[in-house]
Formats: sequence, C-alpha cells, structure tokens
Amino acid sequence: MGDGKKVRVRFAPSPTGYFHIGGARTALFNWLYARHCQGTFILRIEDTDRSRSTDESLHTLLDGLRWLGLDWDEGPEAGGASGPYLQSERGDIYGQYLERLNESGRSYERDGAIWFRVSGRPVTIQDVVHGPVVRLEEKDFVIVRSDGSPSFHFANVVDDLAMEISHVIRGEDHLSNASKHVELFQAFGAIPPQFAHIPLILKTSGPGKMSKRETGALVDEYRARHYLPEALRNYLCLLGWSPKNDLEIMAIDDIIDRFDLAGINRSNARFDEKKLSHMNGTYLRRLSKKNFFLLAHPILAEKFGPAALADGAYVAKVLEICQEKVRSLEELPAFCAHFFQKNPELDAALWEKFFRESAACLEEFLSAIEMAKDFTADDLEDLLHHLAAAGGRTARDYIHPIRFACSGQLVGPSFYAMLATLGAGRVRDRLRRFLDRCRQ
Repeated sequence: MGDGKKVRVRFAPSPTGYFHIGGARTALFNWLYARHCQGTFILRIEDTDRSRSTDESLHTLLDGLRWLGLDWDEGPEAGGASGPYLQSERGDIYGQYLERLNESGRSYERDGAIWFRVSGRPVTIQDVVHGPVVRLEEKDFVIVRSDGSPSFHFANVVDDLAMEISHVIRGEDHLSNASKHVELFQAFGAIPPQFAHIPLILKTSGPGKMSKRETGALVDEYRARHYLPEALRNYLCLLGWSPKNDLEIMAIDDIIDRFDLAGINRSNARFDEKKLSHMNGTYLRRLSKKNFFLLAHPILAEKFGPAALADGAYVAKVLEICQEKVRSLEELPAFCAHFFQKNPELDAALWEKFFRESAACLEEFLSAIEMAKDFTADDLEDLLHHLAAAGGRTARDYIHPIRFACSGQLVGPSFYAMLATLGAGRVRDRLRRFLDRCRQ
C-alpha cells in the first residue's frame, strides 16, 4: 500500500452450510494478501441469521481453514482487540453506529424495521480489479430488520469500520452490493476501504458459477478423498490470479512473495478438477518417502486391516514404487490392492479376451524364475528380454499376461519393480494359479 496504512483484511463467511470452494478461494486471497503485506488476516463470522447458522457449520468452516493452512490473526479462538468476532455477539456495537445514523437523519423507521436513507447521488466504487465503477443507489434499504437483527449491508459496513479493514477482497457477485456499502461508509463520514471484487468460479462445464450442489464444490469432499491440502491451495491460487511467470506448481512462500491484487484477473475462472487432480499427483510424487508413508499407511490399514500391513519393510517397498505412479491417495488402495491380497481377483472377461493364449509365455517365465538365483527388478528385466529373444517374441508378449496374472490389473507400478516387490514366492504362486485356470 502506498499510503502506509496497515493492511487489515477479513474473511466473513456465514456458518450456514458446508465450506464451499468459492469461499475457500476468497479466504485464501485475503490470507495471501495479508501475508504478502505483513498485515492482519481477520476471520469474522456473519451469524446473525440464527435460523440457518449452526455450530456444526462453524466447526466445519474452522477445520477447513486449518486444513488448508489458512491461520487467522484475529477471530474465533484467536481473539484480538476488535472482537467479538461473531456478529451475533456485536449487538451493542451495531446499536452505537445506528444511533449515529439516527442523529444525522440518515435512518428512519417503517413497518417495524429501520431503513437507511440513500443520498440520491451516484457513488464511485474504487475497485482494484474492475477500476472505478459508478453506480446510483435509487431506493432506501433496510439496515435493521423488524426482529431487531442487523441486515447484511449494515453489519458488514459497521464491522469493517470498527475493525479498521483496509481492503475488502470478495467475490464479484458482491459488486452489486458495493454501492450500498459506499453510501453507508460516507454516511458515517468514513473513507471506504479499497475494494477488490475477484472473478467468479465457473462450474467445470456449461454456463454459470460453481454452486454448492456441484460435484467437487465443497472443501470437505477433497479432504475426505485424501487430496493434499497444499495441492488444493496451490490450485485455488490460480483461479483468478496469475503469477505472470507461467509457473503452476509453487511453494506457498513463493506464492506469498508474488501475490498482489494487481495480478487478479477480471475474467471468471473455470474450475477444472482434472487439472486439480494432476496437480495433486505432482504434489504426491514430490513428497518424501517418509511423509508419503505416514499419509498412506492409515488409508491402507483402514482398507486391508492391520494384519495385512504387519511387515513394515514390505509396506514401505510397496509404497515406494506406487508413489511414482499413483495419482491420488484416494485411488491408492485399489492401485496397490494386489500387494496385500492373497489371491487378487481376475476379471473373467479380461482373462477370456486377452490371456487364454498366453499360457506358453507364462510357462516359460515361471520355469525361468524357478531356476533364477536373484529376483531384483534388473535381473527380472534381463531374464525376460532373454526369453523374448530366444523365443522370437517381444517383451510385451510376456509383460501384459504376467502383470494380469500377478495383479489382476492391466496397469500399475513399474512392472519389474512390482514383481521384485511381490517377491519370488508370491509371483510363482500366482502364475501357477493362473496356469491351472488356463488348463481347466
């Protein structure tokens, strides 16, 4: 900021449901700007709608923010000098500001509610993303409902004033509210904060923004599917902001260093779960072996049971070769199931279609490994290529049926590493079982 004013930004969600991707992106942009400017990130809960606000939703929101690594400097559980941070506890503050409007003649009562008298003059919204936006608020609007609760517009502005918010970074759909808010700021004799209305997130296909009903629209979905929070956070950074260096995978410290409001795009951003999944896979492959093991082990234990994972060294070898290929922890149990099952299930249709004619290759390979002294990936590769050359075949003639016989799958970890990790005993047993079926 050029004027030297301390940066204070806020994320102000309503705890009335799940934590939406759009809300997470808004929180992230506010958090990034606060960290970039060494400012303050405030979490403020707009819970004046008591009929829809729930403690469960609040806990979901707080847990989701923590999971994404978005720590707040002021707010629930953190405290701060500008509290309370739940609007339902700020009634006295709203009363004080309402009295100021009463004294200036800018409010009046009608039908049991308190209304704000608009000025009738155009207001200019100074927006970082959209530039100056001139709008005329033509009608008075309610600031305190007939039940005594403050309206969104009134509470929003009063809280921003009382908490000395310097920048309001929020979704573009709030741009239509901004003229009401500027009118209120001016009625209090205050200079409005700097606005930055960020582009909407469009659903993966078709027109319209991503709603809470869209598949993949909720943060908890990705958490339940074992996505890495760092990957989701990195992806959300790129929805409406560009680092202008063609990079996509970026460490959070690098993103913080580069993030500024000038880099926010005006055009809406389309959510692409395939791109997110690709990014998540990249993050998985960049994990240390130790960290990948710590994340993967409980997922496998839940699927296969502790007994199947009793051999820690074996599990570590399995995870080491799977980490290179697996796209998500969600698919890991299916990807490596054959390592922990005694007899992997063989799809009847695939067996009939592709592998009935492969018995000769399997017989040759089984005979060769029964005489082999070593069972490393390199030794197995040399052995198979020798068999192929001697029999006038290609390595592919062996690889596909052997993989299917040993794993029940057509794809998976590196072929030779898979065999070496399974070990000679398991591979021989599975080949014999497959060949017995071929002879039936």
